[in-house]
Amino acid sequence: MRFQSTRDAQLTAGFGEALAQGLAPDGGLYVPIEWPSVQAASFAARESLAGIGSRLLAPFAAADPLAPSLADITAEAFDFPAPVVALGGTGRLAILELFHGPTAAFKDFGARFLAACLARLRGPASRPLTILVATSGDTGGAVAAAFHGRPGIEVAVLFPKGLVSPTQERQLTCWGGNVRSFSVRGTFDDCQRLVKQAFLDRRWQQERSLSSANSINLGRLLPQTVYYAAASLAVYRAHGERASFIVPSGNLGNAVACIWARRLGLPIAEVVLAHNANRTVSDFLDTGDWRPRASVPTLASAMDVGNPSNMERLRAIYPDLSEIRSAVSACTVDDEAIRARIRTGYQELGQIWCPHTATAAEAYARLAAQRRDGGRWVLVSTAHPAKFREIVEPLIGREVAVPESLAKLFARPTECTEIDADLGSLRDALRDGRVSEGR
Repeated sequence: MRFQSTRDAQLTAGFGEALAQGLAPDGGLYVPIEWPSVQAASFAARESLAGIGSRLLAPFAAADPLAPSLADITAEAFDFPAPVVALGGTGRLAILELFHGPTAAFKDFGARFLAACLARLRGPASRPLTILVATSGDTGGAVAAAFHGRPGIEVAVLFPKGLVSPTQERQLTCWGGNVRSFSVRGTFDDCQRLVKQAFLDRRWQQERSLSSANSINLGRLLPQTVYYAAASLAVYRAHGERASFIVPSGNLGNAVACIWARRLGLPIAEVVLAHNANRTVSDFLDTGDWRPRASVPTLASAMDVGNPSNMERLRAIYPDLSEIRSAVSACTVDDEAIRARIRTGYQELGQIWCPHTATAAEAYARLAAQRRDGGRWVLVSTAHPAKFREIVEPLIGREVAVPESLAKLFARPTECTEIDADLGSLRDALRDGRVSEGR
């Protein structure tokens, strides 16, 4: 299997090579040159998430040095559940819980898979590897946890100063060792821009080996197809119907993973993108005019993205606007509606939702009744509400229990370096090696 850049089809790479590079040399994102086809019947009825993963991803790793290790990689990465839980009401609504990993967010799946792959690709004589990751909240913590303590690998986590929740910031800055955290004076889009600029800068390439752990990296996105495969198979076996997913969406990695799973042949019907007030994608679907813009801070901070990178992958599959409109729909939800949906979810369903999950729930509530009643719908729950206690607890009038994995992280001291949103500041800070006093 080979993968090509979204910008130049002549630039190709194998599976492991694409993971190690992160971005293609021209700044494009890697996508499959050919799409394998899978059948629901080819998966055993009681197959584990790791088993589904090794079977689903095997064609992508075919003939690659990582292929013999794929079963071990998925077993290492997917060692926690992703349950589909039925919700009350009509019985046609369920929620896919993706927050049972070590940092209580869906990013754990891709981060742990990528870390397991890159660790196996490195030989004794390999140059030290620097992982650059821009985060709007959850990605950085998941990547830090996945790579922490791995020899020969340095992680630089970039997050926008003051634009993540206090709980998220603790997760981003509590690691030390081979993980460095940088608070960037800017937005997530500035952080993402710095990462892309570093990959295109020749001086950086000469100084160090670079890779990315954002969803721009194929090794982050492909493993996310696995939980969509598992969830859609569970719904199909139980009800004989295809599942439709409502996906909280920011940089579009999670949404594209769902679309890729459907492209592979999994029983998935509709894909609805649930956005917060950052409405670049929604406006594009409405008007046909692609206009990236500065991100807007919201309660659902992990989705505060004004120029989502994975739109390149979506347009690679569907080059025409009419095709994209047939493949996905989108909904935008403001902070007031997010707050109201958190309250309603708790009062009517006994559910405690993070702001991102509440965004998906609000998008479901806005669907036409005929559309809701005619399908099997799955809300994608991307983060544990304990990561947003400051927002959620006043709305539901009670404390949110903190998972043990998060409680352990909260007890660690924090370290962080504040930098300007330019490549020279990041380069100097990485060279300097100093971190500020823990807060």
